[in-house]
Amino acid sequence: MIRGIDVSSHQSTFDADGLAFVFIKATEGRSYVNPRLAAQTKRARDAGCVVGFYHFLWPGNLTAQAEYFVSRAPEKSGDLLAVDWETTGEGTRASNAEKDRFIKEVKRLRPGHRVLLYCNRDYWLNRDTTSYAGDGLWIADYVTAGKPRIKADWVIHQYTDRPLDKDVADFASAQALREWATP
Repeated sequence: MIRGIDVSSHQSTFDADGLAFVFIKATEGRSYVNPRLAAQTKRARDAGCVVGFYHFLWPGNLTAQAEYFVSRAPEKSGDLLAVDWETTGEGTRASNAEKDRFIKEVKRLRPGHRVLLYCNRDYWLNRDTTSYAGDGLWIADYVTAGKPRIKADWVIHQYTDRPLDKDVADFASAQALREWATP
């Protein structure tokens, strides 16, 4: 397993030493762009990390959200893309069908990139009815790194959010992740 982190605008800076990958929040809904996106992307790329970008999904307007996400997330061969499917600050959530449609639309708009589903264990076990995760599942379950409490195959496991979101990926090396990330 290799180590990585995921960051949002809440992290003004982060240490990428020893990390193989960094996921960066790019967008949310159809109006928010991470104001630190460019600086965080540069920091991760300068550290030699595989870089991923994620979109926080809101219910409704899935095509518009997918277009918004891909128009603002940097595009470089080998970048990973993900949808963050969870409860919004308003207490709403995209439906299972909306999550699936969003992933498919992002895959259509950026066919040369892997697209993953990020969700927590509760969403995966109790809200997901299709098990559709695009090219891979990124599961949040705060237990021992690399041992999420699910039976499904996973690509990335977020195992803590203290002091920031820490992840492991099920690859033998950063090079193996790089090769997988470029379909």
